[in-house]
Amino acid sequence: QVYLVESGGGVVQAGGSLRLTCAAPRTIFSVFSGLTMAWYRQTPGNQRELVASTSPGGNTLYADSVRGRFTISRDNSNKRVRLQMNSLNGDDTAVYYCAADRGGNRNWGQGPQVTISE
Repeated sequence: QVYLVESGGGVVQAGGSLRLTCAAPRTIFSVFSGLTMAWYRQTPGNQRELVASTSPGGNTLYADSVRGRFTISRDNSNKRVRLQMNSLNGDDTAVYYCAADRGGNRNWGQGPQVTISE
């Protein structure tokens, strides 16, 4: 199991920015660098959807709804992944979950709330 600790979240005005951080303090560098890290989000009544991911090689993937506004980055030395969210709108309001993937096995962070005020 990969233990993930998320920080950030909160309330931000529409058009503003927010940065989420996910850390794996119990994971050593060599293991963390081999994980696919991702951010998902979920709203009531909806499925948890992929927002962005980054592979061990540094390749990134974004949902169409966030491409150009969100940026995922990883810092393997500090065992950390971040999601920079810009130009936020009401559709971005959700619980955001950090995820670590190991050959199809997925571990989750605690999922803090992000709320965009109109």
